[in-house]
Amino acid sequence: MAVVWSLAFAWAGRVRLPLWVPLLLALATWAVYVGDRLLDALAGLREPAQQTLRERHQFHWRYRRVLLPMAIAAACAAAGIIFAFMPPIARARDSVLAAAALAYFSGVHSGRTLWQLPFRWPRSFPGKEFLVGVLFTAGCVLPAWHRPHALAAPGSAIWVFWIPALAFVALAWLNCSCIERWEGVERPATCDNRSTQSMRSIALALAIIDLVLCVLAAASAHPRPAALLAAGGASALLLALLDRNRARFSALALRAAADLVLLTPLALIPLVWAAK
Repeated sequence: MAVVWSLAFAWAGRVRLPLWVPLLLALATWAVYVGDRLLDALAGLREPAQQTLRERHQFHWRYRRVLLPMAIAAACAAAGIIFAFMPPIARARDSVLAAAALAYFSGVHSGRTLWQLPFRWPRSFPGKEFLVGVLFTAGCVLPAWHRPHALAAPGSAIWVFWIPALAFVALAWLNCSCIERWEGVERPATCDNRSTQSMRSIALALAIIDLVLCVLAAASAHPRPAALLAAGGASALLLALLDRNRARFSALALRAAADLVLLTPLALIPLVWAAK
C-alpha cells in the first residue's frame, strides 16, 4: 500500500522516483509492521487480561523465528539504501519524520504517553489512528514532494500535493478506525452497531468530498490529482460497502479487505501507460 500510494503521488506530481525510493519504502514499512505485530503479541502474552490478540498477532508470534530475522534484514537493507543512495539533504529532512515515527512507536509499546499531543483528544475521536494516518501519508508524499516536478502555475502545489495528501490522511485514518471498530464488535462493551454505522457515514461523506474535489481539480486543469482524488474516493466508498456487509466476512478476511480496497491507485496504470 505504501509503495502504491507513493508512486501515485509521484505520478500526480509528474515526478519520476528513483528505483531505490519505493524499495526503501517497502522494506522499512514491512520491517516496522512486523516489529509492531510482534511487540503487540509480546504485550498480549505478558498481560492477557489487558490485551486482545488477533489472528495476525498470533501468526506473527507463531512464526517469529522466521519473521524477526527477516524484518531485521529488511531494516538493515533499508539503512544500507539510505546511506548509499539518499542525498545528505534528504537524509537530514527525512530524519525528522523518522524521529516522529520512532517517538510514536516507542510511546505505544512502552505504555507511556510519548506519542500523545500536548492536548487531549475528544474521547470519541480515535487520535492514535489519526496520527498513524499523518505519519503514513508523510512517508508516501515526501519522496515526491521534495523532487523537481512540473507545476502548471504558481500555487499548483495546492492541488498537486496538499489537497490529495490531506484527503489521504483522512482515508488512512478511516482505514485504521474501521479496523478498530470492526475488531471491537467482538467486545460489545467497546463497540456497537451505532459506532460502525457512524464510520460508514464518515466513509460516505469522505467519498463525496473526494468526488467534489476531483471535479474541482479537473476543472482547474489538474487531471492527475483529479484521478488520484477519484481513487481515494473509490477507496472510501469501498470501505463503506465493507462495513455494510461486514457480517458476511470472517474477521481475517475483513481485516485484509480493509487494506486491499486502498489499492485503488492501481486502476490508474492505464493512464500512466497512456501518458508515455
